[in-house]
Amino acid sequence: MKKSYVLLSILSYVAILASLYMALIYAPTEKSMGAVQRIFYFHVPSAWVSFIAFGVVAVASFLFLRSGAAKWDLLARSAAEVGMLFLTLVLLTGPLWAKPVWGVYWTWDARLTTSFILWLIYMAYLMLRSYVVDRERGARFAAVFGIIGFLDVPIVYMSIRWWRTLHPSAVIAGSDGSGLESSMLQTLLVCVVAFTLLFITLLIYLYQSTMLSDEIEQLKTTDS
Repeated sequence: MKKSYVLLSILSYVAILASLYMALIYAPTEKSMGAVQRIFYFHVPSAWVSFIAFGVVAVASFLFLRSGAAKWDLLARSAAEVGMLFLTLVLLTGPLWAKPVWGVYWTWDARLTTSFILWLIYMAYLMLRSYVVDRERGARFAAVFGIIGFLDVPIVYMSIRWWRTLHPSAVIAGSDGSGLESSMLQTLLVCVVAFTLLFITLLIYLYQSTMLSDEIEQLKTTDS
């Protein structure tokens, strides 16, 4: 397991380097938006990975409620923390991209608003886990919350289809295709793969470290 994790970490590192090269050097500068458009290659993969992370939270939470196995609760918690990291990157890179294009850092656009609500939902999820005294009871509350909270993910994704929005149309699984020239699309796909590998690497690391931390706490409790 340790050897495979090291290999995964190296692969993630190489993929991130490749994505940086392609996003900053290989991909051509977009004519109308200029260099600021390059944020797109980090903004979109971060959103994609956050959706995957919260999907893992929902599935792991369901399995925890069904089986009661602590490993699923631990996986859900770890995925939520990593997902929040990437969703925070989405909310930080979005305004940097929006300011030169829209003239404002933030507007209560449908996609932006639903994304912010998603951030609040999983921030509340993590706070719930931290402040409930009864750990087992808190884990069950959090599991239900994590499953219900995932319902906002398809709303975020479909928001640009359901409502009028300033946000660009979908480039991943969009009905009209990506609308990107080949070099830009290649760069985006490499960045999506790199960020996905990074997510898996961080998730495994956090899961294992949190598991060790929990085992240490249990040993301390037993000894006392």
